[in-house]
Amino acid sequence: MGYGNIGRAAEQAVKSAPDMELAGVFHHNDCLDCMDADVVLLCTPTREVPKFAAVMLAKGICTVDSFDIHGQIAGLRSQLTPLCVTNKTVSVLSAGWDPGSDSVVRALLMAMAPKGITYTNFGPGRSMGHSVAAKSIDGVKNALSMTIPLGTGVHRRMVYIELEDGADFKTVEAAILADDYFAHDETHVIPVESVDALNNVAHGVNLVRSGVSGETHNQRFEFNMEINNPALTGQVMVSCARAAVRMRDRGEYGAKTMIEIRPIDLLPGDEESLVKALV
Repeated sequence: MGYGNIGRAAEQAVKSAPDMELAGVFHHNDCLDCMDADVVLLCTPTREVPKFAAVMLAKGICTVDSFDIHGQIAGLRSQLTPLCVTNKTVSVLSAGWDPGSDSVVRALLMAMAPKGITYTNFGPGRSMGHSVAAKSIDGVKNALSMTIPLGTGVHRRMVYIELEDGADFKTVEAAILADDYFAHDETHVIPVESVDALNNVAHGVNLVRSGVSGETHNQRFEFNMEINNPALTGQVMVSCARAAVRMRDRGEYGAKTMIEIRPIDLLPGDEESLVKALV
């Protein structure tokens, strides 16, 4: 559902998967009565996910989304779990790279050093969720939100906007700064003639944890990646679609985050072969 940057990337990932068939691509306003699929990938803006997830789950179809408002994930999980149980479905929430696969890395690092501090440093790169949020503000024709890491998990948001004809910059700027996506970080709003002239989809993350294993201090772990943002998000969603079907078939109904999924369920192939190859 949806065919923006993530939708196109997810389509490519499905077509590349050895154990999947693409049932269809549709816009969220299309008729859904004829939908015949095991899983629907909700490649919609984050704030539309709860509504469309509820529609699909009520039809008995599993869902996967890349919901990225960290502070609202637990609430959405609680909201969708009863619907999943009633309709014997699985909804995988926040199946991107952060939240998502980075959440799994953070959980693993915490298991390795239970006492300690983890810093997640994003970028520099384009945040799709923040860009969509800025674009949704009245008076904004197009937007690009760049995340600049300042260290120790602190970030600056550089928001480049193309204004609609007649829009007042100061009014638009105030609305962006008040939006929950931006209200908690240092944010600069910059008017430009063309967002397309600046646009790119590169991003990345640097995860650092320093902590204690047992009673031994000075344990330090670091995880880095540089990525194409939509491509990785789409791929993670498709891997989680595989896991959703496997959990559904085992009767493990509910709304799940990636830290609740067995890693082996994300991979194509039989378990015995995967264990032999990976352990």
